[in-house]
Amino acid sequence: MDAMMMDAMSKDMTSMPGMESMDMATMQACMDACSAAEQATTICATQMMDCAPACMNCAEMCHTTMRSMMRMQGMTPAAMMAMLDACMAMCQACMDACAPHTDSDICRMCMQACQACMDACAAMKDKMMAAA
Repeated sequence: MDAMMMDAMSKDMTSMPGMESMDMATMQACMDACSAAEQATTICATQMMDCAPACMNCAEMCHTTMRSMMRMQGMTPAAMMAMLDACMAMCQACMDACAPHTDSDICRMCMQACQACMDACAAMKDKMMAAA
């Protein structure tokens, strides 16, 4: 996302209770990780392995989390943290479903993207709790 969009989002957030000191770099990293996980899980789901349903559910959750972060109006810190928790849970479920397919490069890529997304979501939650 370009700097102008992040600057506009940052200004919007200063008026939201509990979000005034949000670290925009952490937020951007989280959105990027969600986007990458969405793409990787969608690709993985096309392999028609038994992990496909978990991968598609994870893709949807990552997309929803990313879109929610881009649309901050009306988002409370508690709701954002719940979204991050749900995203991390779906990433873990996807990783668990892909784990039996470590012979697949696609599943390994998917698992790596999910782990990166979980790490970014956890970092975002940490920043939000520190700002509270």
